[in-house]
Amino acid sequence: MRFQAPESLSEQIAQHLGQQIIVGQLRPGDRIQELRIAGELDVSRGSVREALLILERRHLIEIFPRKGAVVSQLTPGLVNSLYDIYIELLGMLARRLIETTEGADLVPLVEQVRKLDAMIESGEPTRESIIDNGFEIMRRAYRVVDNPFLEETLENFRPAISRTYYLAMDHFRGEVAETRCFFRSLAAAAAERDSEALVRSIQQFGEHQRALVLKTLDFDHDAARQG
Repeated sequence: MRFQAPESLSEQIAQHLGQQIIVGQLRPGDRIQELRIAGELDVSRGSVREALLILERRHLIEIFPRKGAVVSQLTPGLVNSLYDIYIELLGMLARRLIETTEGADLVPLVEQVRKLDAMIESGEPTRESIIDNGFEIMRRAYRVVDNPFLEETLENFRPAISRTYYLAMDHFRGEVAETRCFFRSLAAAAAERDSEALVRSIQQFGEHQRALVLKTLDFDHDAARQG
């Protein structure tokens, strides 16, 4: 059994602020003031300061001398760098999943994909539920592969990737259907134990998401220039 220590106060604060950044409540360029956050959450400034360092490591904010913490910009260069490494890491996870398991080990993952598919089929799902269920599939893969270094690295990328997912789904309403097709292809490849098909699905969907995010940044840039 894997022991998990309770999350520290700083981590809880980081998750609270991080979620506001991910869903767009805090926007690029917005300042995050230690004193105000400490007062709102009734915590010490030291805990807030530690939380901001966590968010900086997760590439959600930047901290400047004498200016403080600012929500980071999403630039084409940053998006490309993020997707370059994230797609490769997910491909590595997929290959290890097939290499280190037998058929029965993949049943929980396939069941989670079917759960997501049924949720989409049943009505109009929220962005939050789709993204959370998608990451739950990845978390189940961690448990099977049991590579703590790969798990930690992918989890550190999750906030930044989530931020891009929310951005794309805000601008492209057809992404629910596209996401559903992606997870169906994952389930089919896993059931066939076809690692190359699994990796190919990940690469194709990753490149699709990258293109959507870059297009969204272009839209926002043009809108800002015209405004």
